[in-house]
Amino acid sequence: MNRAEIIPSIVLSGYALGRIAAQDAGNEAPAAQWRVLNLLEQQGGTRVGALAAAARTTQPGMTRLLGTLERDDLIVREQDPADSRAVVVRITERGSAALAAWRAEFREVLAPRFADLDTEEWKTLERAAAILAAHTALADRKGEHE
Repeated sequence: MNRAEIIPSIVLSGYALGRIAAQDAGNEAPAAQWRVLNLLEQQGGTRVGALAAAARTTQPGMTRLLGTLERDDLIVREQDPADSRAVVVRITERGSAALAAWRAEFREVLAPRFADLDTEEWKTLERAAAILAAHTALADRKGEHE
């Protein structure tokens, strides 16, 4: 595989792993739900428009998803202390617990697919995960300032 193909291959494999894990676990929650909860856990209170942009969806679509998450007590919407016209979305304790349970479920479901990896392969994946996390965090911070 040449250098230009590596990152797209990782991204597509990541999508596939998420889909496979959801199917194998019988998890019917939309992937967007977990992306939003993850963003809120990482970034703290976030405006609806910023969440929609980060999740690559429309603001009305995000508002609908947030309505479902709010009914399930996974998020709470509050007035932005910096701008009384704006709303900030925060993850609740129940949302954090649901996200942790989802991550644990996915780890358990995906573990058998990687059971044959040796120590060197695990070190390679660990290094790749660290690199991807660092570059993703950098992109998230850059997006906050735009």
